[in-house]
Amino acid sequence: MKDALSDEVRENRKPGYEIHPIILNRWSSRALSGEEMTDDDLMPLFEAARWAPSSSNNQEWLFLYAKNNSGEWPIYFGLLSEGNQRWAKRAAVLVIVLSRKISDNGEKPIRTHSFDTGLASENLLLEGTRRGFIAHPIGGFDRDRAMSELNIPDVYNIECMIVIGKKGSKDMLEEKDRVREIPSQRKPLNDMIRKGMFG
Repeated sequence: MKDALSDEVRENRKPGYEIHPIILNRWSSRALSGEEMTDDDLMPLFEAARWAPSSSNNQEWLFLYAKNNSGEWPIYFGLLSEGNQRWAKRAAVLVIVLSRKISDNGEKPIRTHSFDTGLASENLLLEGTRRGFIAHPIGGFDRDRAMSELNIPDVYNIECMIVIGKKGSKDMLEEKDRVREIPSQRKPLNDMIRKGMFG
């Protein structure tokens, strides 16, 4: 297991039980190289998302994306908070993750739309990790402007954005981001599970 972990993960993350290394290797790095990604690089990440489970097989996720230097990039980039713009300027792709709130035929709400779309997004992140890319989900952006400027219908909910790119050196980051460029920790397992009743 250890041989499959990246050096930075091996130094900073210690699971309580043995799990697949790809899960530990996925973390939200900000050190992007600024290199472009081809469709052959990018589309397998969306393909991984495609195969996620969903309630009644609704597959209610939708990914809007813009590549750096494309005509849509300034719109997507302009939605980011100033703090995220600081490092995401070197991303290859920005993705807006949407979940459809009602079924295709419009007859009933999908109560698990956010959960299902989260599963699809995790597939995307893990496939990105497997391929050596950075895929960093963020919440710091203007959702209201995204709805308006990208003509997103009200039947969709904006879940997050994902910043995707090729890995670069943390030396490219500003100091305030460079000090955070480390795989984060998690709460103890006993803090997030309870057997039986809630209390």
